[in-house]
Amino acid sequence: MSLTAITEQMTSRIGAGGNFKKSVKFDFGDDGVVRIDDKVQPPIIDNENAATDCTIKVKLADFMDIASGKQNAQMAFMMGKLKVEGDMSVAMQLGTILG
Repeated sequence: MSLTAITEQMTSRIGAGGNFKKSVKFDFGDDGVVRIDDKVQPPIIDNENAATDCTIKVKLADFMDIASGKQNAQMAFMMGKLKVEGDMSVAMQLGTILG
């Protein structure tokens, strides 16, 4: 899945306003970023590398495994495949976005 497809999927999941009410950035390294800011109306979902409450650093392939259910996010975190910077409570609420 491409960065564009992930951005579009996140846009449809957040919709016209979700219950997330936080900002998070998925940093895929050289593959780019997806930023979600649900603190504003309408929510912003884009590929800007701007400041957020929390940054999730993960390789795109590992993200895809987590999103598809092949890899458990907590296990990926414990194995160092997923790193969290900033507000850890935001990372704990990501299930509302990722499903």
